[in-house]
Amino acid sequence: MALLPIYETPDPVLREISTPVETIDDALRTLIDDMFDTMYAAPGIGLAAVQVGVPKRLLVIDLQEPEEEGGEPVRDPRVFINPEILETSETTRPYQEGCLSVPDQYAEVLRPDRVRARWRDRDGSDREEWIDGLLAVCLQHEIDHLNGVLFIDHLSRLKRDMIMKKLVKARREMGGRRAA
Repeated sequence: MALLPIYETPDPVLREISTPVETIDDALRTLIDDMFDTMYAAPGIGLAAVQVGVPKRLLVIDLQEPEEEGGEPVRDPRVFINPEILETSETTRPYQEGCLSVPDQYAEVLRPDRVRARWRDRDGSDREEWIDGLLAVCLQHEIDHLNGVLFIDHLSRLKRDMIMKKLVKARREMGGRRAA
């Protein structure tokens, strides 16, 4: 397994529209494994392939939620190949979102709280289901990446500009590098 570099805004690769995955083979499964390792090390709960410089319609999610309050996080890795949102609920809910490509910045984003999605899993099986809660938010966030959209694009210009200024300042303070 390898840790992959995570591209950060304003890198232009993050604005690329990802292309469909044509073949699910060992090379793709290796990329999936590397994406999980990278996401866990970051740490994060979701990662789109474009964030590691591979503009393919592939994303991984693991909410790592504890089974009980205050318990240890439980890994439940999920792979979404060529995911698409088929339907959304009319109700929306604000969530505090962050992103590995917009490090250490968070903002409230309003999204549908339930979505019906279709995708292929790691083995190539077709999947379709209604998804809600944090998983629905994370899936929408990561699918946005596949379409060249960042969570900050959902914010007002003022809030987006404030986040970008904070990022520039943090990079300047760290000599242009992100802290490990």
